Amino acid sequence: MIAVRLALAVVILALLSPTLESKAQERPATPFSRELLIARAAELAKTDFVQPTLPPGKERLTYDQYRAIRFQNGASIWSRENRTFTVDLFHPGFIYETPVDINLVVGGQARRVFFTNEIFEYGPEAPTVEIDEDMGYSGLRVRAPINAPDVLDEFLVFQGASYFRAVAKNQVYGLSARGLALRTARPEGEEFPVFTEFWLERPPEAADEIVIHAMLESPSVVGAYSFTIRPGEETLMDVLATLFPRRDIAAFGVAPLTSMFLFDASNSGRFDDFRDAVHDSGGLEILTGAGERVWRPLANPRTLQVSAFIDRDPRGFGLVQRKRNITDYEDYEARYDLRPSLWVEPLGKWGDGHVELVEIPTEREIHDNIVVYWQPAQPLKAGQGTDVSYRLRWSNEPLDHSLARVASTRTGQSLNAARRDFVVDFRGNGPVPEDLEVKATTSNGSIINPRGRVVTPDDTYRVGFELEPGRGDLAELRLVLLADGEPWSETWLYRWTR
Repeated sequence: MIAVRLALAVVILALLSPTLESKAQERPATPFSRELLIARAAELAKTDFVQPTLPPGKERLTYDQYRAIRFQNGASIWSRENRTFTVDLFHPGFIYETPVDINLVVGGQARRVFFTNEIFEYGPEAPTVEIDEDMGYSGLRVRAPINAPDVLDEFLVFQGASYFRAVAKNQVYGLSARGLALRTARPEGEEFPVFTEFWLERPPEAADEIVIHAMLESPSVVGAYSFTIRPGEETLMDVLATLFPRRDIAAFGVAPLTSMFLFDASNSGRFDDFRDAVHDSGGLEILTGAGERVWRPLANPRTLQVSAFIDRDPRGFGLVQRKRNITDYEDYEARYDLRPSLWVEPLGKWGDGHVELVEIPTEREIHDNIVVYWQPAQPLKAGQGTDVSYRLRWSNEPLDHSLARVASTRTGQSLNAARRDFVVDFRGNGPVPEDLEVKATTSNGSIINPRGRVVTPDDTYRVGFELEPGRGDLAELRLVLLADGEPWSETWLYRWTR
């Protein structure tokens, strides 16, 4: 009974307190548009980067202290209006020490939402934070009726550097996207741009999309970003970015994705774990500019691996979670079977470059160790604006099933100690042709005895072969199934290392 009264008191307090919208209305307005955002980014790029910081002492919150701070029920932006979207704000502190300014845009006029502690509940572990209106927040969370018409579910979060993550209907959070990658896996060290300010356009009543703008900054670049977001069975995000380098940039990644891969059947022997697989994403999928569909199983290598897939005008790439049965993982808490796949679809021609995959060794699933992005062949030139646009598709399986797809990859020691066994399962969307040709190649060593056959009633086609690497320490393997000389399957790629 006491708990019920306390909860009711919190709700009543939230309803009686001024809204964030009304507080913002008390502030002076400034004109806002994407054109003005781009102009501001261009001017910022002419100056040195100044790292935003919290006031002294505000950032020093422990993990337990930060966890004890909760956004109040009923305090969300637009929660008292007839909108299909509401927005919660995140408290700064702990590892989120870069303050972020939040602005509300109505009718082309923007007003900043200054910091207030009235919208947070501070548990006994958390110190009460004195109001410092200029302190800013650390990010935002967007809600919409994505799973049920009468429930506003969280489906999108922007928090930390330029990271953001989303889900579609009936999914749980998994991999993340970023605004931009700079010098990833380079010896001189990675540079992490940050979103320093957001502008939220108030959506019309009954709107099915929301528009969020952001300013990205780092010592090397300034970017004006606009996100048009439509949640649902598949959550779509159209991203429009205009980049203004402060200096020439050669090593950078457009539309970077970040995920986790610990193990599956290809490397489970390294881990003493009751589960059959642990990963947010199982593989990298690419649709090349020439129309070839490529599947590259992810790896958790013993040393850092960087792979480049050369292309021109790619049609798309993404990190995909194909295994959708809970028995594929046997984890009823993490629910890796419900993690989203994320597909990047260029809007327009991207020219020459390559999809770059970075695989970082890890022993624990708490670490994101997979990064993928598009690296253009042409560097960014200081003082020159560059436009990039693409669509992000958060879904279960973003591509069609016109070709047979890789269902699993297994590898193990051959009876011949000098060789390695490989077993790759393919599943198509129809009967298996009788004249399938197994075409397997390697960049080093030789392929021994490639063969294939149907092994289950659902027409799974299993390919087996041995790799004899010789003295090489690395081999790039390639496998495709042909029917009448044409691809019946996507192309399987694999990097073997000794």
